[in-house]
Amino acid sequence: MSLYKELENHVHEQLSRRNFLSKTSLGLGAAAMSSLLGADQSLANKAGQAVPEGASLPLGHPHFTPKAKRVIYLFQSGAPSQLELFDYKPKLEAMWGEDLPESVRKGQRLTGMTAGQSSFPLAASRYKFNRYGEHDMMISELMPYTSGIVNDVTFIRSMYTEAINHDPAVTFFQTGSQQGGRPSWGSWISYGLGSDNKNMPSFVVLLSKGRAGDQPLYAKLWSNGFLPSVHQGVVFRSGPDPVFYLNNPEGIDRGSRRRMLNTLAKLQQRQFEKILDPEINYRMSQYEMAYRMQTAVPETMDISKEPEYIFDLYGEESRKPGTFAANCLLARKLIEKDVKFVQLYHQGWDQHGNLPNDIKTMAKSVDQASAALITDLKQRGLLDETLVIWGGEFGRGAYSQGKLTRDNYGRDHHPRSFTIWMAGAGVKKGFVYGETDEFGYNVVKDPVHVHDFQATVMHLLGVDHEQLIFKHQGRRYRLTDVHGKVVKPLLV
Repeated sequence: MSLYKELENHVHEQLSRRNFLSKTSLGLGAAAMSSLLGADQSLANKAGQAVPEGASLPLGHPHFTPKAKRVIYLFQSGAPSQLELFDYKPKLEAMWGEDLPESVRKGQRLTGMTAGQSSFPLAASRYKFNRYGEHDMMISELMPYTSGIVNDVTFIRSMYTEAINHDPAVTFFQTGSQQGGRPSWGSWISYGLGSDNKNMPSFVVLLSKGRAGDQPLYAKLWSNGFLPSVHQGVVFRSGPDPVFYLNNPEGIDRGSRRRMLNTLAKLQQRQFEKILDPEINYRMSQYEMAYRMQTAVPETMDISKEPEYIFDLYGEESRKPGTFAANCLLARKLIEKDVKFVQLYHQGWDQHGNLPNDIKTMAKSVDQASAALITDLKQRGLLDETLVIWGGEFGRGAYSQGKLTRDNYGRDHHPRSFTIWMAGAGVKKGFVYGETDEFGYNVVKDPVHVHDFQATVMHLLGVDHEQLIFKHQGRRYRLTDVHGKVVKPLLV
């Protein structure tokens, strides 16, 4: 008990009168809610209610009836080329090797990798496109499995963003800001809607194993930012220890851990009573969640009991823990456990050179499993309440970066137009929204900004993106900042 006594004695100094007066209201409110609601119960929210700084519990309920109960976001980090996959442009073949007309470029910003080129030769895709589905949608031969699910998919071919380089662009998609420090999308959802399973986190991140790519991924992409720490994304890894420090250390059994948590809770409560910092309670709730996850997580991460037809559906790679295919299968298992936001990151799409060969490899690594996830959810009756998103941070330009040959070329970053797709709860099926010019360079119909896309997904979850706010350092923040509108033509 000497260790516990030492912890008990390690408390903060007495509050000054000024600190006490500034924090008492918040602290008493947090204590009252904890008492009334318990550790895992959510607080009902009224639409339009501003969120007080440091509110201690999730708001709990949507602003209106949601179409989607959960989200699986298949993020393709590095920016897949829409011109090789989903946005067919025969004009590029007709003008192969000719310079991109200035009337098309219009002096738009380029990256430092191509701004110094003396010419911008147009490069057509080496791969053929064919018509699929009830609405004759043009899909590349690189995506044969995706072409088989187009009747369930909405393609947005008119996405655009402001960021021209990877890190700010990925950060913009995931947090609504190009600068780090803001809460991630999944954290906002966790904060606004709470959790439906007290034994699992509401926001889980899966990273494809062994795919470092040219562009690193940082924890800021699934950070809670200034939201309470209980809403940060939890990274699940492949292998026997899927969550770091979740298992008991050697010599500690489950009973010992329970007694330790009980004693720690008493000490934390004494500390809270002295300094009135809600983060103390958040930290304790994370310890309790970890205790419950010791049983729930291994069961969820175990795919050994999946039938053979499921492995056949997702492909042979799904048998290998940590692959994109295995993570797609795990995403389905996680949403079956009522995890609200599952984020997959798959790297390797940054093809400035050798694009024809590299994109073929990348497409093969995701095509079957992405389509299988839609099929699997559909046959289980889960697609009608799950939203699946597929896409990267920006697109690729119509001209070749570096030397252009018939067999080889590269494409630079292109924020002005790109394609993503969605399927599932609340979105139209077999639908194409938006249009780019004949070069695939500019959006000419129905543009969709990143904030518009974020607002639309929040709407599908029953959240008014203008009302889910958090006051931090005197300012009210939200995922969409001061922008964004719901793209209603996408919705059923």
